[in-house]
Amino acid sequence: MIKKALTIIAISAVSISAFAADAALVEKSIPLKDGATVYIFKDGKMGMEDKFGRATHMQPGHVMETTDGQKIIMNGNEIWRLDALIHKDHRG
Repeated sequence: MIKKALTIIAISAVSISAFAADAALVEKSIPLKDGATVYIFKDGKMGMEDKFGRATHMQPGHVMETTDGQKIIMNGNEIWRLDALIHKDHRG
């Protein structure tokens, strides 16, 4: 029984550290014209947060316009990675 408990604790510690590392992996965030925000991770993948603060699905290759008028193309769809980052302090 003690081995099972220690195994569960070890697995939990690894998964928690994986989510905690995501905040350090964000290279920059870019506000969009429609109120959304695109997060660019250091590996080049992107995730989008809508104007209500929710991680949102976006097709790879979709063209988005920033608040300053620049166009950027969505690379990847890291919705779960971004969701974990947005809600890292809200889940048990």
